[in-house]
Amino acid sequence: MITKLLLVLKKWALPIVLIYVIALTIGSLLHPRDIPLMEHTLNDKINHVLAYFLFTLLVYNYCNSKNFKSSIMISVLFTSVYGIILELLQNSLTSYRIFDAYDVVANTSGALLAVIVLRYLIKTKVKMN
Repeated sequence: MITKLLLVLKKWALPIVLIYVIALTIGSLLHPRDIPLMEHTLNDKINHVLAYFLFTLLVYNYCNSKNFKSSIMISVLFTSVYGIILELLQNSLTSYRIFDAYDVVANTSGALLAVIVLRYLIKTKVKMN
């Protein structure tokens, strides 16, 4: 069962990443009143951490499926830079959102948390073999 799921994730890695990027971009540029339960609180930052944790895992899955060297590094750099770009776009494309450095910190924290988890899983897998 898990093997079949992993094969599906590898086969559909790029479409999954693209759909996630589109959803993340739209969600980041929507007016906050259009997003349920969006407030500038700790919950907002936790949402950022979780969103970029998942984003980094998805990008890593794609990079790994293409046998890229340094898949983890590419994933964390791509997602962190994309998060900064989205924050800049919020500031320049909308009148209802501003650049928030704490969001950048939360986004990057989520990406780095994914790196920690990935390294642990890779290390554990190596020990199991």
